[in-house]
Amino acid sequence: MKKRQPIQSAPEPEVIYLAGGCFWGTEHFFKQVRGVLSVQSGYVNGHTNKPTYEEVVTGQTGYAEAVKLTYDLQQLSFKKLLALFFSTIDPTSLNQQGTDVGTHYRTGIYYVNEQQRITAEHALRKLAARYTQPIVVECEPFRVFQPAEDWHTDYLAKFPSVDCHIAPEVLANARMANPIKLGGNRRPLKKLYQFANHN
Repeated sequence: MKKRQPIQSAPEPEVIYLAGGCFWGTEHFFKQVRGVLSVQSGYVNGHTNKPTYEEVVTGQTGYAEAVKLTYDLQQLSFKKLLALFFSTIDPTSLNQQGTDVGTHYRTGIYYVNEQQRITAEHALRKLAARYTQPIVVECEPFRVFQPAEDWHTDYLAKFPSVDCHIAPEVLANARMANPIKLGGNRRPLKKLYQFANHN
């Protein structure tokens, strides 16, 4: 009789915290990406307890607007997730995305384990090779996350005419950002951004 192979369990979902400017657009984008299980807007890596939106926008709390992403590694690799994240930001803009200005609008990757750190640092080095200006995306260990007030949830879906720093075509193509890979010689579905495909 053939020896039965042990059944391998699926990897547990992972969590990452990403700051990409105003969290309304970042939340809206990632909620449409295949493999992302949940998205929660909030404030990351500050130094006050349970800050309000009004306190965060003063720039005095140390927090950045961010999203907590839970994702399925079998459908979406961390490497691919970061490539998609980079397509939604200007990584050379310090404390500003679009018309939103302030330290709370800084960009950052806040990792929860060593493998995420290694992957993020490698991705940022590759990203830097495509720019003449310095990359100013933070890459730091996650410390604290405070959920945002309920009224922020799905804000851009509720009010699509609100100005957003993410390009309209990027938001519109979010559902195609991580297509299911087809077998054989079939051509892949339309990709989001060229540099996202090269990671």
